[in-house]
Amino acid sequence: MKKLFLVLILSVISGTALSADQMNKPNIVIIFNDDQGYQDVGCYGSPDIKTPRTDQLAAEGVKLTDFYAASPVCSPSRASLLTGCYPNRIGVGRVFFPNEAHGLNPKYVTIPEVLKTVGYKTKAVGKWHLGSEPKFLPTNQGFDSYYGIPYSNDMYPAKTMKYADDCLYREGVTPESLAKVFENKKSLQKMKNKVPLMRNEECIEFPTDQTTITQRLATEGIKFINESVKEDKPFFLYLANPMPHTPLFASPNFLGKSERGLYGDVVEEIDYNVGRILDEIKKLGIEENTIVIYSSDNGPWLIRGENGGSALPLFEGKATWFEGGQRVPGIIKWPAKIPTGSVCKELASTMDLLPTFAHITGAALPTQMSLDGKNIIDLLTGKEGAKTPHEFFFYSTYAVRSGDWKYHAQEKFKVKATRRDTTGPTLYNLKDDIGESKNVINQYPEIAARLKKVLLEQNSKLRN
Repeated sequence: MKKLFLVLILSVISGTALSADQMNKPNIVIIFNDDQGYQDVGCYGSPDIKTPRTDQLAAEGVKLTDFYAASPVCSPSRASLLTGCYPNRIGVGRVFFPNEAHGLNPKYVTIPEVLKTVGYKTKAVGKWHLGSEPKFLPTNQGFDSYYGIPYSNDMYPAKTMKYADDCLYREGVTPESLAKVFENKKSLQKMKNKVPLMRNEECIEFPTDQTTITQRLATEGIKFINESVKEDKPFFLYLANPMPHTPLFASPNFLGKSERGLYGDVVEEIDYNVGRILDEIKKLGIEENTIVIYSSDNGPWLIRGENGGSALPLFEGKATWFEGGQRVPGIIKWPAKIPTGSVCKELASTMDLLPTFAHITGAALPTQMSLDGKNIIDLLTGKEGAKTPHEFFFYSTYAVRSGDWKYHAQEKFKVKATRRDTTGPTLYNLKDDIGESKNVINQYPEIAARLKKVLLEQNSKLRN
């Protein structure tokens, strides 16, 4: 509450008080999928996954070819999107698990907290994964309400989970049997892939029926959009689908329908529900001034084989600092400002969303932390000559990109089949070698030395 009050005061001082005409401010929807690879959208080159509604989104907006998540794994990536900061700046350097007292520190200001200072109604729907203790949940991080799964869909119940009086227990689970789960690790392991569905700070269904969760999350988002329109308030909807992270589930209408197997079924069902949201926005007459963003938290989980996605033509995937780990689909539509069918080849990041939203809405930027994201409105609107505002982009402590050049201090691999003899340091020219296959460090030692120095300085700065 204290941090929100500080942001509110800054907003009023900067001349963006709540009395401004709120309906001139754009509505904002972020659709953030889990482990969807760079190639796993039709307009990014998927040969066997059909995504007509997501492709339509790109055709009506801008497709970013060099769009990055700030981390190749879940929790850090989500923390960065919401705060506009590199993960190590805000102390989220790893994936969080149930039954641990860790999460995104509420002292850091999030996108919904920034937007609430200028009158936005906010809601989080879907996967959270920034701490399951009450103090870390969305309702204590700027969201007015929450409906979803508090962590990855392959996890298990947290001991401190609060269950609603009318909680729907499924698959033979009872409150009594749940109490016994935490008696030993063996019992808890049997609960793997059984996760709670929460409304605000209580579990309302356990285990979640994951065959219907994609549809239900979209329905919840649509309900929120309608409520916001009736209240004449601009809204921010953060819809984070728990899949195509494994385990994979699809509803009967999509099961077995994709050429790409179960993984394709899941992505195509997500695509269909993207369409439901787009159709509702159009039906309500708010399409012109609604920003819709589609992306993924990191690259594909390649070790899952046929149940994992593809990042081609990029190299590697999730949990690595190669392009396949952090370069993700990035599609943004805003009919009022973004030219249709445009393509942006400049570097941009999920961290750029917070400062860009602040610029668009007139909200004050938070002062509680140094932002790493930049305002990219000129890139999105296709301003002539617009270039990336990032001189450098850092892949954790291991790699850095500047222009077309990417330097790895060391290389880490997750898929045995893709291992190479090189362990780093390495240098690649991404313009000529998007797959990071030709180490040119010996040809350009001065560029490697410059980037090594920049990387070391960044690491030292964020440690202090």
